Amino acid sequence: MLKVSMNKFLKDLSNVVFSIVGVFLMFRLVMKLLGANESSAFVNFVYENSLPLLSPFLLAFPSPSVNGKFVLEFTTLFAIFVYAFISYLVQEILDFISSKK
Repeated sequence: MLKVSMNKFLKDLSNVVFSIVGVFLMFRLVMKLLGANESSAFVNFVYENSLPLLSPFLLAFPSPSVNGKFVLEFTTLFAIFVYAFISYLVQEILDFISSKK
């Protein structure tokens, strides 16, 4: 019984962590796309705290912009997909481990 609840706890924990990562990156993507003002406290908070999540993917793709303000960050979009895939793999691994026992 303890192993089943531990597995559920780990699955729930990974869901929460990857959901927070995904939401942060989606906020960044939308704010960059809409040209949010970087001097705003909330926008600056999101940009600064999402940057470490993007560091493995920086400069992998171009970021086209319109008038230097409205930016479509393909790097952020790619990072969202990668983290979603990692979340899926973690869920599958946890399911596999629980089915073995």
